[in-house]
Amino acid sequence: MKENNYKPQIPDVMEAIFDAAYLTFDLVAAMLFFIFSKVNMLFILYGILTLTLCGGDAFHLVPRIIRAVRGSNDKIKRQLGIELQVSSVTMTVFYIILMYIWKLTFPEFKIPVVIEAVVWISAVVRIVICLFPQNNWCTDEGNMRLSIIRNTVFAVTGTGIIILYLISGNTYGYHMTRMAAAIIISFGCYLPVTLFSKTKPKVGLLMIPKTCAYMWIIVMGLQILSEY
Repeated sequence: MKENNYKPQIPDVMEAIFDAAYLTFDLVAAMLFFIFSKVNMLFILYGILTLTLCGGDAFHLVPRIIRAVRGSNDKIKRQLGIELQVSSVTMTVFYIILMYIWKLTFPEFKIPVVIEAVVWISAVVRIVICLFPQNNWCTDEGNMRLSIIRNTVFAVTGTGIIILYLISGNTYGYHMTRMAAAIIISFGCYLPVTLFSKTKPKVGLLMIPKTCAYMWIIVMGLQILSEY
């Protein structure tokens, strides 16, 4: 369909509004972390975490917003592929930062060496895999084998972070077991999308609760910030 004949449908408009609101939320939250951090490294890290989330997702969501409003073309398709690769890398970095946030939030807990090693190794392996041209990011078919491998490794990274937040539990009354719940929800929604969305587009709707789970993670940080 030619771009100049394209008329956005209601689902397209709703997607564009949701994506724009999400990116705006991330930007505002990051500003709040930096403005009210009082040079507290914990909240500076939360700000970096939020900007990493916003920046990585913006690479992917801005072309989606343009596509929803103006229609698709070859340039948009290529941008979506490249930006999906970028966001895959930044999301891996997101979890590394989240591990250091855990360290600063609960300094009396010593991170198990095995978990820290697993998080770092799996994160680096995923990033390297994401850089392989064989992923075929810019094609419709992609590479199912590499998709399974890189996301299995990503699940290992996420599992390590989940274990950390379960270890700290309700220390300081922060109820950070909710962080583990948010990560589980995000992975539970993300993995089916990345594996099956090309063949079953409706699975892509799971990105909405996945995005909400990440917003929940940021809100938890803002709640801690409000108590300082």
